[in-house]
Amino acid sequence: MARFWYDPDLSAGEPAGGRGVVTRALLAITRDVADDRALAAMICRACVDGLEVDGAALSLLTASVARHTLHATDATSELMEELQFTLNEGACIEAATTGVPVFVDDLAHDSHAARWPVFAAAVLEQTNVRAVFALPLRWGVTNLGVLDLYRRAPVGLGDEQRRDALAAADTAALMMLTLRTEPDHLTASGEMNGRVASWLEPVVASRAEVHQATGMVMAQLNLSAADALARIRAHAFVTQRLLIDAARDVVARHLDFTENTK
Repeated sequence: MARFWYDPDLSAGEPAGGRGVVTRALLAITRDVADDRALAAMICRACVDGLEVDGAALSLLTASVARHTLHATDATSELMEELQFTLNEGACIEAATTGVPVFVDDLAHDSHAARWPVFAAAVLEQTNVRAVFALPLRWGVTNLGVLDLYRRAPVGLGDEQRRDALAAADTAALMMLTLRTEPDHLTASGEMNGRVASWLEPVVASRAEVHQATGMVMAQLNLSAADALARIRAHAFVTQRLLIDAARDVVARHLDFTENTK
């Protein structure tokens, strides 16, 4: 089953406990963010500060073949994104295609040069980057985008940093989904039902149509409630719609997820 991160203790307001520095920083961001580019900038900055990397970029995938970078922390990160999308190879492309995180401690190593010959050569020639890490932003079975990180030194992420990076990528995926599919749930101050809204609130939808649609997808695909809701939310994201609109299509039987499994 596809991996997506969710901690019920956090959604209930419990302290972050063992969560890493970056994951805690992301969950501390209030939900009155102006747009997805502003949110991407906060996510990238938290990664640079918390993981001791030199740069970060966040790109999203949509229903079209095009990918677009929402934010890059510096000129090198921008160039790395452009090289990968232009050459159609590299850590980001692999993570986007496979949905599997990519950790490269030294891009100059022969194994990686053989893995992405054109990309590796271009990076080593045009930048001072040596280590690259690409983390897919996954929700359910859908890959929403990629969080790219780099270091100038040929040094990989430590075990604790790697765990934090993976959890942060899952958190970032949920934050992007929330911002794009449920913007009408918030007031301008970021409050929901008289209190500060958590980024984890959307995991438990309150609207009747969403509940009904979730039950229908559970029956269609034999999924748990959480996985069924994840499937609807991911569809809303990639088709650039609100969650409630996708749910209404499911209820009206205009959207049937079993068609995608045949």
